[in-house]
Amino acid sequence: MPDIHIRIEGHAGRITLNRPKALNALTYDMCLAIEAALDAWADDSAVSLVLMDAVGDKAFCAGGDIHELYARGKAGDYAYGQRFWADEYRLNARIFEYTKPIVSFLQGFTMGGGVGIGCHGSHRIVDRDSAIAMPECTIGLVPDVGGSMILAQAPGRMGEYLGLTTTRMTGADAVYAGFADMLIPLAEWDGLKAALVANGDVANLARNADSSPATTLPGLQDAVDRHFGGDTLGDILRSLEAADPEDADFAQGALKAIGRNSPLSMACTIEMMHRLRGDTLTIRKALDLEYRFTHRAMEHSDFIEGIRAAIIDKDRNPNWRHDLNALPAATVRSMLSPLGPDKLSFEKKG
Repeated sequence: MPDIHIRIEGHAGRITLNRPKALNALTYDMCLAIEAALDAWADDSAVSLVLMDAVGDKAFCAGGDIHELYARGKAGDYAYGQRFWADEYRLNARIFEYTKPIVSFLQGFTMGGGVGIGCHGSHRIVDRDSAIAMPECTIGLVPDVGGSMILAQAPGRMGEYLGLTTTRMTGADAVYAGFADMLIPLAEWDGLKAALVANGDVANLARNADSSPATTLPGLQDAVDRHFGGDTLGDILRSLEAADPEDADFAQGALKAIGRNSPLSMACTIEMMHRLRGDTLTIRKALDLEYRFTHRAMEHSDFIEGIRAAIIDKDRNPNWRHDLNALPAATVRSMLSPLGPDKLSFEKKG
């Protein structure tokens, strides 16, 4: 079986990621294959819904396959990454805007690029052991693939907290933060998939959901709102460093997590949250803003160094371009400034 298995079964168009040894990491070709399938099924009356899942119990999709991006970037081929991100973001918008139900079953890790394909459909299923996160700041990127939209819509300032600390959410916490719709015990998934294939009806999903799953994020909400509401990264750092004793443990943990990440990425993430939050937010607005950063990422951000430290050399000792407390505001504005003729297009190019 290839890296991705696409077929029609009963009433369902089925997309199954099949790279379990790589935690189902998403390749460029897999992105294009998913988009082609969605295009083919959009007007196919035989397909009532799309069912998206993955082989293995460790991950739905732990992110994008970034080895090729790294190699191309090191060689100065920045156009490859720009083309990849543009095509990936077009897919993310396609999933969010799809007119038929898309049901995703998110076992184990769902991170980065996995969020982009798994967390924009109409019915996003997790179980208690699911682990969902946006870890981009650890590798010199910003929360992308439309993840910035979900973060901006999270309760209070939870978006800033999750984006900067790259905290892994349990299944229940993913529902709370807006990354999933319902928690259903894993033991019931095979039966639900069979029912979806047989009758094409998503109504049974809600009847199987846990209506009151145990969550941890709500207990952090007050502290998150107190310390992550600043206008800049510096504001947040100063608030955490001056935390009252009641928030000491929370602040210490947050500062430790923040200290591992790219200052430029975190500062841009905060600015993105502020620009996106509000009634005018759409998936395309979020992706357009994300692309301003990623279009420049290989040449002007910490992305190449972040990948080197985390994935290639694995020394976990990145040499970031900026100090945490000395990041020029103009640099943030530059990374998120309009791209002019290079702006993100949602039209498929030949």
